[in-house]
Amino acid sequence: RQLPALRRRCYIAGKRLSGTGLAAEGRVLRAVLYVYHSRLLRHRPYLALQQVEQCLKRLWKMNLVGCIETLAGLIPKKNTSQAHAECLVPSQPMLETVALKVLGGCKLILRLLDCCCKGFLLSVKHLCSEEFILLNTVALGLLSRLWFVIQYRCALQSLMSLYGMLSTSLHLVSETQQMPYIKGFTFPSDISNFLGVNVSSEVKKQKARMLTTKKPTSWLKKLFPTMPEAVSEVGKKRNFATCTSAVKNCSIPCPVDIGETVL
Repeated sequence: RQLPALRRRCYIAGKRLSGTGLAAEGRVLRAVLYVYHSRLLRHRPYLALQQVEQCLKRLWKMNLVGCIETLAGLIPKKNTSQAHAECLVPSQPMLETVALKVLGGCKLILRLLDCCCKGFLLSVKHLCSEEFILLNTVALGLLSRLWFVIQYRCALQSLMSLYGMLSTSLHLVSETQQMPYIKGFTFPSDISNFLGVNVSSEVKKQKARMLTTKKPTSWLKKLFPTMPEAVSEVGKKRNFATCTSAVKNCSIPCPVDIGETVL
């Protein structure tokens, strides 16, 4: 019963981590950091973007997706387990390695979400001060999209569910044959205690802070001044009349050819 469920969890976690959205946002982030490196090296929102990029880089370098896919390939399919009374299962060293990487991946994603939230708030603060408007506007869109992509795809939640299945499987395998690979570390039975925070409440706090922060509207009003209501109504009527007359005139054939001959 445990093996098909573990295989399914591996597939879900690998799929949600290897999505195109997260990789695309990472490429955009690296391009932005490259363009503004020489000009804004000491700018605080730029440093916040660098921290986000470091978390993404470490997440890719640990090859978490490849490790999960390798584990899923070692788990026999359902038909094979039904055909034989005994079946091969992943070894304890393999399960310990994947479980350790999943724990590290959860810590990194939690840190990544925190860096995205702090960078977003910093960019809003500097945008309200009308500093480096272009960079901070790009950073706002980039960080909010990256935070949303991670949350929308439930990458952290899928890893936490995978660790629960790994912990159960690791306990069963170690009871059958003791072959400890990682020594000096006790795998936690509850991943929430290991992370040190309640993930759902922490995400809700970050979302509330990002939504309730003061928005930079002063410089937008300077660029796009608001028109009085009476003037806007006159403009709407004038535009409507112009469009109506243009439609009417389109049906009348023009006898004069205004084009020039091409030799």
